[in-house]
Amino acid sequence: MRRISWMLAMVLVLSALLAACGKKDAAAVVKDLNEVVGEMESYQGAGVMTLHTGDTPQQYKVEVWHQKPSYYRIALTNAKKDVTQIVLRNDEGVFVLTPSQNKSFRFQSNWPDNQGQVYLYETLIRSITGDTTRQFADEKESYVFDVAANYNTHALVRQKIWLNKSDYAPKQVEVSDSNANVVVDVKFDSFKFGAAFEKDAFDMQRNMTAATKEGGQTGTDSGVTPAEQTGEGGKEPANPQTAPEPDGAVTDGQSGVGGDTEQQGTEGAATGQEGEEPTLAEPEGADSFGVIQPTYAPEGVQLKDDQILEEAGDYSVMLRYEGTYNYTIFEARPQDRAVSLAPSSVVDLGFTLGMISGDALKTLTWMTDGIEYRITSADLPQNEMVRIATSMQEESGK
Repeated sequence: MRRISWMLAMVLVLSALLAACGKKDAAAVVKDLNEVVGEMESYQGAGVMTLHTGDTPQQYKVEVWHQKPSYYRIALTNAKKDVTQIVLRNDEGVFVLTPSQNKSFRFQSNWPDNQGQVYLYETLIRSITGDTTRQFADEKESYVFDVAANYNTHALVRQKIWLNKSDYAPKQVEVSDSNANVVVDVKFDSFKFGAAFEKDAFDMQRNMTAATKEGGQTGTDSGVTPAEQTGEGGKEPANPQTAPEPDGAVTDGQSGVGGDTEQQGTEGAATGQEGEEPTLAEPEGADSFGVIQPTYAPEGVQLKDDQILEEAGDYSVMLRYEGTYNYTIFEARPQDRAVSLAPSSVVDLGFTLGMISGDALKTLTWMTDGIEYRITSADLPQNEMVRIATSMQEESGK
C-alpha cells in the first residue's frame, strides 16, 4: 500500500514538472522575441486603431507592410471620412500620400529607425525588451506585457501589449496616459510573418495610382512575386520622375524643391507668414476648404484673429493665437504634386506623421485630406502642438 502511494506521489510530481515546463516566464519570452525580430524578413498586419484624444473616439483602419531592410507601407483609413493616407518609406525617402486628393508630401528622415508607431511590430518588441521593469502575465492564449511607452511624447506613459502565444504576433495594444486612461488602442485582425510583396509594392507612383484605382488597396495574393526574387529588397529601379537628382534635389515631374529652393521653402514654413511656398506648378484656381479651427487651446490662450488669403489663385488660411503661448496656424492646399522639407524630426500624430523643424522658431507640419497644416511658435511646447493638431483632425471648414 505504501509502495502504491509512493508511486502515485511520484507520478503527480512528474506531471507537475511537465506542466511547468510548458509555461514560459518573461525572460524566456523576451529571448524568443529577440530571435523573432532578428530572423524576421517581412510582415503584413491589419486592424483597427482607435484614438481617444477628443470628445469622440476616432477610428482608423490600419494596414501595415514591412520588408527588410527598411521598406514600410502604412495605410490609415479614416472610418468616418473614408479617406486613406499612406505613409511610405523606400530608398527615395519618406512619403505621406493622399491618393484620393492626388497629393504627396515628402521629407528626408530615418523614421522609424529612431522611433516608431504603436502598429509597428519592431516598436512593440523594442518596448518590451528595453524595459527591465516590465510586468508580465500569462493568459490563456496570450502573453501580456505592461511596459513603458516610448513614443516621443510625454502624454503617453504606459502600454499593454498582447502577443499570440503560438507565434508572438501582436493581438492588441493599449497605450495610456499618466492617469491610466487609454489614449490609443489597436486591435489586430490579422498578422502574418514572412509576407511576400509585389516588387513595386513600396514604390511611390505605384501606391498613388493603384490606391486610387483599387479603392486604396494594392494588396498581396498568392500570385505576387516573392521579395527574394526581385533583387534588392524587392524594389524596382527608381522611377526617374521620383528619384533624387544627383545633387540631392527632389523632383517629381511636376514640381521640384531642392538645393537652395528647399531651404527657402523651409524658412517660409517656419514663419507661416513670410516667404512663398515652393510652388513651381501653375495653380489651378482657388480651392476653398473654409477655416478649420482646433477645438483645443492651451489654458490662457485665445484666438487673436484669422485671415483668408487669396493670392494668385491660391486659397489659404492663417490663424493667430496669443496669451500664455503665442503661435500661428497656417492652412493651405499646396498646388505642388509633392513638397519637400529640410531634415526634420518625425512626430506621431496618430492619424498621420508630422514633422518638427526649426530651432528657436519651431514648426509642426502635417498633411491630411489634401490640406497642409503648419503650427509655428517660439514658445509652444511640442506636446501642446500635437494636442492642437489632433483636435483639428475631425473638424470641417467653417
